[in-house]
Amino acid sequence: MTRGDRAGSAGVDPQQLWLSTGRPGRGRKPAFSRTAITAAAVALADAEGLEAVTMRRVASEVGAGVMSLYSYAPDKETLLELMVDQVSGELPTTDPLTGDWRTDLKAIGHLQRALMLRHPWLPAALSARRTLGPNTLAFLERALAALRPTRLDGAAKLEVFAQLTGFVAAHVAHEIAQAAAARSPERIEAEARYLAAVAADGHHPELAEVLSAPPRPATPEATFTRFLDRLVDGLESD
Repeated sequence: MTRGDRAGSAGVDPQQLWLSTGRPGRGRKPAFSRTAITAAAVALADAEGLEAVTMRRVASEVGAGVMSLYSYAPDKETLLELMVDQVSGELPTTDPLTGDWRTDLKAIGHLQRALMLRHPWLPAALSARRTLGPNTLAFLERALAALRPTRLDGAAKLEVFAQLTGFVAAHVAHEIAQAAAARSPERIEAEARYLAAVAADGHHPELAEVLSAPPRPATPEATFTRFLDRLVDGLESD
């Protein structure tokens, strides 16, 4: 582990990170840019997971010495901030809103899920995120615009966006873990037989009633949509 792979104890200074030029101020013109470094880190995380992203690996990907990267990203914490904001640029921010805040908020949730499925490392990275870069701010602006028809105050609107993002991140992390487990049909059938036996023993009447109900669509998309609908439809607008 290089010194840059350790998170800085003081955290990332958002003004220095997002309002600076993103390149060293002195010396000869660099052979690469902060955008290129971030893109290499994103590609590495997409292919091998977040744990594969080290300053040394990223430097190797862009053909640079590891020490030269520190002018752009002094540590992995800063690099993660750059990565999250770069992929957030994939989120659309100019499509017209419907004016129905629940419909628009659900659409935002589906966009976030699609982004996190494309970049499976993103839910974990978001949990340690502290700053809002320009792409993230643009998407936040869209979410706040979607919430304008509500009677929520400013703090409540920010809380709703944080609640939505947290829900999507947690759901996608679970979705990815379930897909990785890849239970066989035989295993699923064995679990169903077990639950049926438990429900029939007379000691679990609530479970027996639930299991007797018609099943609902169990595709990942359908499950996410049901959960998202419950979350958003249950929000109060005042």
